[in-house]
Amino acid sequence: MKKFKLIQFVIAACALILSSCSNDDAQPETKNYVLVHGAWQAPYVWQSVKTNLEKEGNKVIIVELPGHGGDQTSPEKITLDAYKQKVIDALSTIDGKVILVGHSLGGMIISSVAEVVPAKIEKLVYVAAYLPVSGQTLDELAHMDPDSQLGVTGNLIFNYDGGTVDVKQDQIVNLFIPDGTPEIQTLVLKNYRTEPLTPFINSVKLTDKNFGSVKKAYIKTLQDRVVSPYLQNKMISAGKVESVYEINTGHSPFLSKPDDLSSILTKIATN
Repeated sequence: MKKFKLIQFVIAACALILSSCSNDDAQPETKNYVLVHGAWQAPYVWQSVKTNLEKEGNKVIIVELPGHGGDQTSPEKITLDAYKQKVIDALSTIDGKVILVGHSLGGMIISSVAEVVPAKIEKLVYVAAYLPVSGQTLDELAHMDPDSQLGVTGNLIFNYDGGTVDVKQDQIVNLFIPDGTPEIQTLVLKNYRTEPLTPFINSVKLTDKNFGSVKKAYIKTLQDRVVSPYLQNKMISAGKVESVYEINTGHSPFLSKPDDLSSILTKIATN
C-alpha cells in the first residue's frame, strides 16, 4: 500500500511539472493594435507592420484619416477633432483594450483620443510622433525644433485659401524616406497627397485624470529629419513617458525597417 501511494505521488508530481512546462511554452497573449499614420501619408505605410503583428495572432486596425488615402473629405472640413473621432470610431469596433500607436502628426491625435476614452487604451505608443502637453498645437511643437529640415525655407508650400500645405516635391524623399529602397521611395512619391492645414493649428486639451492615466511609450527615430531627436527628447522629458525605445532610421521606420519596428511594438505590448 505504501508503495502504491508513493507511485501515485510521483505521477502527480510529474503531472504538475509537465503542466508547468506547458504553461511556460504557451503562446503569448495576443493584443489589439490600432495604428494611426501621420501627415502626407496614408494607411499603406503601416501595411508591413500590420502583417507582422497579425502573424503573431494580434488584431490590427489601420485608421485612414479623413483627407488621406482614398478618403475624399474636403480640406476645409478637416480638423484635429475629425481625426480624433475617426480613431475613436475604430476603437469602438474592438472588444477589450487597445495599444494605440501614432506616427508624427498621429501623436497629436492619439493624445486627444486618450483624453476622451482613457479606459479603452492599454498603452499609447509614439513613433517619431508629436507628444504635446495641454494647450499645445503641432505648429507650436514644430517651431521648437531647430534641427528639423521640414520647416526650412521653401520646403513647405502653404495654400491658405485652400486650407492645405505641401512639401516641396524634390524634398519628399529626403525628408520622409531617405533610408528606404528605391521601390519604397517611389511608393511614397506615388501615394503623396496634399495635407489639410487646420489640424496643425488645433490645440489639444489634456488632463492628468484622463490622458495622464494612460501608460506611454516612445520610439525614437535616431536619423529623423522631420521630428529631430532633439525635439523627441524634449517631448519625452515633458510627457511623462514610461519607456523609451530607439530605432536607427529616418522618419518612416515602418517603411525602412518594418521588421525591427514590429519587434519593438511587440516588446512594448509585453512589458
